[in-house]
Amino acid sequence: MKRILMIEISPRGQDSASRAVAGALVARLKKLYPSAQLIRHDLAAEHLPHLDGTTLRAIATRDPAEADALKAAARLSDQLTDELLETDLLVIATPMWNFGIPSALKAWIDLIVRPGRTFQYTAGGVLGLAKDKKALLVLASGGVFTDGPWRSWDFVEPYLRQILGFIGITDMQTVRVEGMNIPDLAVSAVPRAIEAVGELVL
Repeated sequence: MKRILMIEISPRGQDSASRAVAGALVARLKKLYPSAQLIRHDLAAEHLPHLDGTTLRAIATRDPAEADALKAAARLSDQLTDELLETDLLVIATPMWNFGIPSALKAWIDLIVRPGRTFQYTAGGVLGLAKDKKALLVLASGGVFTDGPWRSWDFVEPYLRQILGFIGITDMQTVRVEGMNIPDLAVSAVPRAIEAVGELVL
């Protein structure tokens, strides 16, 4: 493994469950792959822009003349897309907000899901171009969504698996940090998730 890309989203800093577990994951990855390059993006600090009309045109156009004129608008998307395409392992560590992903993570996704770069339409359907990569999802939530009455309210893992699969990343593992707002579960949620990190096939 040569390159690892980690995307972290929580603005809670040291109080973040997803960041605590991601930290344990990074420690294990560094031991396993000491020569691998680790690129980390803290989306809570970087404040990626959401798509506007100009950027949308810049990353979607197939007209070379227009693409050249819009090069500046596409620069950030180009950089983030190149990072992903050159990565062997993608790690996304995110909290669940209101049953979905934070808008900062959606902004990153919108900048890297690009026709002609990370996917393309073919006669047989969509072809993901970000192939031969693995992904690890570290998902923190206040409730329990892997089973029980709230399972159908989880729009985080199903969405991430769907959108990453759309661009060709299908080899995924998930670590859950669940019950952070449930006192009886919160005390053991992070330790249990860190233990699960040690069992991942990396």
